[in-house]
Amino acid sequence: MGKKGKERAKERREQRRQEICELRKVPISPSQRWWNSETVAVVTGANRGIGLEISRQLAAHGLRVVMASRDSERGRRAAEILQNDGLNVKSYQLDVSDRASVESFSKEIVTDYGGIDILINNAGVNFNKGSENSIEFAQKVMETNYFGTKRITEAMIPVMKPSVYGARILNVSSRLGRINGRRNRLGDADLREKLMADECLSETLIDGMVAGFLDQAGDGASALNGWPELFTDYSVSKMAVNAYTRLMAGLLSGRAEGGRISVNCYCPGWVKTAMTGWEGNMSPEEGADTGVWAVLLPNQSPTGKFFAERREISF
Repeated sequence: MGKKGKERAKERREQRRQEICELRKVPISPSQRWWNSETVAVVTGANRGIGLEISRQLAAHGLRVVMASRDSERGRRAAEILQNDGLNVKSYQLDVSDRASVESFSKEIVTDYGGIDILINNAGVNFNKGSENSIEFAQKVMETNYFGTKRITEAMIPVMKPSVYGARILNVSSRLGRINGRRNRLGDADLREKLMADECLSETLIDGMVAGFLDQAGDGASALNGWPELFTDYSVSKMAVNAYTRLMAGLLSGRAEGGRISVNCYCPGWVKTAMTGWEGNMSPEEGADTGVWAVLLPNQSPTGKFFAERREISF
């Protein structure tokens, strides 16, 4: 993209940013409000950044919010901030990379709430700073961002409450995970085609892609041919999350009326948080907006979609 193209893209982003700012001022009408004070939303990675802001906004809309954090003390302090503002939130310890922690968390939620209505998979890690492209922690990135998302999703599906509006799962992802991205395009055309074809998509295929990447990452950066150029390990983890979103949306689409569960993902944008080294161009409040909008869509929400800036985008 040339200089003029970049300038036009920047202008379009700023225009959309202003449009969303105006949309947020429009009050939600009673006919659109499908939730109530008993609606339970679980937000992982909730002690800071986008997770904290999603928790704040959902609670401000009147939901009961379960703030799940790996560090229990940081989670407690974050929840206390929102509680002091009169919001209905509670902190729980959860490490999505630890199966025992996930199982313990699931039991606690059933005991305390009976079930949940919304799951937002926000917990994630990224060890790339600025223009760096380290793969030193590739295994940890995959274990948290992809396998952790799978782990908590599988644990929460059985405890999602039946509803005429449908329970909702939202995975926080990134445009960096688009299969046909301009800079992050997968080099393996056959793998790209299979990942984009619903009839070929499977957990085995996605896991195989991740395993293949980790095998090459173990041999060092020089062995990484055909993988995304930017934030490689993080981008591959989000490619896996995006594919898993579509897979689960399809698998859960045949559930009986009242037991429907929608599964979508969204890109919050380049948000100024610890994960981006505070180099983002959006506030956490702006980054959380589309996620909150997506899980609160009126009536039965769409499924198998990828959102950004309150719009559907391509995978």
